[in-house]
Amino acid sequence: MSKNTIKLLDVVALTVDLPEYNLYCGQVGTVVELLAGGAAFEVEFSDRSGRTYESVGLRPEQIMVLHFEPASPDSVLSMVTA
Repeated sequence: MSKNTIKLLDVVALTVDLPEYNLYCGQVGTVVELLAGGAAFEVEFSDRSGRTYESVGLRPEQIMVLHFEPASPDSVLSMVTA
């Protein structure tokens, strides 16, 4: 299983604080552009009304993909092993 395959329109959460953008760990955004051949991502952060309040380029280690479906048994085993 790929550790953190990030694609266009994935819903992601910050794994770090970015106080210079008033963004903090756990805030949720959407990948709106792949940058540098997939080495970075433009992530848009919006309020409940859909208004964008920040859009910033991020590296893969700064975000994690959120999953809304149950993990398959195979992926659970690979996520648990160290």
